[in-house]
Amino acid sequence: LGQPVEQIEQALARGRQLLFAARAQRPRPSLDDKVLAGWNGMMLRAFALAANAFGRADYRLVAEQNAAFVLEHLRDDQGRLLRSWKDGRAGTTGGFLEDHALLADGLLALYEATFEPRWLHEARALADVMLGQFWDDEIGGFYDTAASHEALIVRPRETGDNATPSGNSAAADVLLKLALIFDQPHYRERALQVIGGMAQLMAQYPTGFGRYLAAAEFALAAPKEIALVGEPEHADTRALRDAIFRPFLPNKVVVLTRGGQQPAQIASPLLTGREQIGGAATAYVCQNYTCQRPVTTVEALQAQL
Repeated sequence: LGQPVEQIEQALARGRQLLFAARAQRPRPSLDDKVLAGWNGMMLRAFALAANAFGRADYRLVAEQNAAFVLEHLRDDQGRLLRSWKDGRAGTTGGFLEDHALLADGLLALYEATFEPRWLHEARALADVMLGQFWDDEIGGFYDTAASHEALIVRPRETGDNATPSGNSAAADVLLKLALIFDQPHYRERALQVIGGMAQLMAQYPTGFGRYLAAAEFALAAPKEIALVGEPEHADTRALRDAIFRPFLPNKVVVLTRGGQQPAQIASPLLTGREQIGGAATAYVCQNYTCQRPVTTVEALQAQL
């Protein structure tokens, strides 16, 4: 422009002030301040994943507070989610499939960020609600509305992924992971029905089925099953955890039991018979429940991963 940088910066600053003043004369857009269970599940997952990837305790705290709020305020006395919260109270509309699937997905990520058993048990409880309330016994897959919702002429079912993952694809991903952790074949069978039902469309329109494809990859990739034995807050356990979560390793499940003689707080075959080696935090890396030798160092764990 042939002008000094300082002069251009001043002109831009004046322009921003004029634009702000002009905008202030116009009606403000309405503020959408309702809280949706499913969207909070996506936020929960993002903060939990980031907490592990970057070692951010503040992100972990946000995720824990979010999960506690949603489970306390957006769930009925039968364990089913409610759709929304606004003006200090929950709405009366029952949660849809995406609410249960996306929150369960976030809770799985939060468990791996904290190793607090509660979050894993809550994710499994939501998975059981999905199967009990949303599953289509005739052709397989999930409906978007629960059996307890108002009956419609046609019960809706979202097929593809859009700006957000569909309830079906997120549910399939959740069920695949829970199937590995708890050795529940019926979870995997239901997930494969969901994925198989969309196989042709996934091949034809892959950009519209991103989460489905991620779930399909998880199902086919022989995911790593990783068991940690140690105190979550101890430095040696944290070092092994960081070796697992700092790299991008999407196809895995991770569970933890504390060391010593304490019983496992999760009824998972991945934790059966797992012990510390020499009193140090120990990692077991398995596939299809067949494990490599236990390791206690970051270098040895990285080699197995």
